[in-house]
Amino acid sequence: MKKISTLILLSTLLMTAFWSCEKDENRIFFEGGTAPVLTSTATTTIPLAFATKDNQALKISWTNPNYAFTTGVSSQDVAYEIQIDTTGANFTNPKKKSLSISKDLSYTFTQNEFNDYLLNALELKKDMVHNMEIRVKASLGKDAGILYSNVVKLKATPYGIPPKVEVPANGTLWITGSAVASSWTNPLPDAPVNYAVSQKFKKLEDTKYELTVAMLGGGGFKLIQINGDWNTQYSKKSGDPLSGEFEKKDAAQFDGPTATGTYKITVDFQTGKYSVVLQ
Repeated sequence: MKKISTLILLSTLLMTAFWSCEKDENRIFFEGGTAPVLTSTATTTIPLAFATKDNQALKISWTNPNYAFTTGVSSQDVAYEIQIDTTGANFTNPKKKSLSISKDLSYTFTQNEFNDYLLNALELKKDMVHNMEIRVKASLGKDAGILYSNVVKLKATPYGIPPKVEVPANGTLWITGSAVASSWTNPLPDAPVNYAVSQKFKKLEDTKYELTVAMLGGGGFKLIQINGDWNTQYSKKSGDPLSGEFEKKDAAQFDGPTATGTYKITVDFQTGKYSVVLQ
């Protein structure tokens, strides 16, 4: 009887072990892939010019990473992301341009498109040579099995385009509103403080203005081109109290910061963007 019980126990253990092995053999494991190899039709300099803005700037192509599982090459769709940044930033720049591509193994940029990325996404200066880097990020699902391609290094000189927002006609700009000391006075008075001086922006470039000024939390403000004129003002188009896009519009206003303090306001008519930074 004891021998029979022992034999039954051994048989059970063997069957369990066999079932476990068979179960392990049926499991699917991810075995990785091969980093994409990136190539470009432009080898040193990306051609960019307003006169040829609709022409090709460059075409980039990359190899399939061939993601594999124990069952063979993956049949899932691979997600690709083209990343464009300046040399030295190592793709950590929060302003880097990222472009999502589904399935395809190449992408063609027009000169106008690539120039727009340089000026408005990366906010690079026009008519200056910039060293650029491009790479491709491959992944499965939501950032699973991430693989990066080699980096292609190129030079590019963005050309100027018409500003997104009409620049001040006289080259002057003031702030007024409940977020600043003058409140909604317009024209800005000379007494007790000359707000026409303390609340006047400095013109950095034809399309960029800057002002450092004390601001009251929770207020609002407008930007006016001409002291005493309400009809050529600028206001917020979208964004939050500290950054966003603006437009030439008389009826609306900017939301001021929530906390009182000294702020640097930068208004860029080329990109149509503004920022309010605590000093």
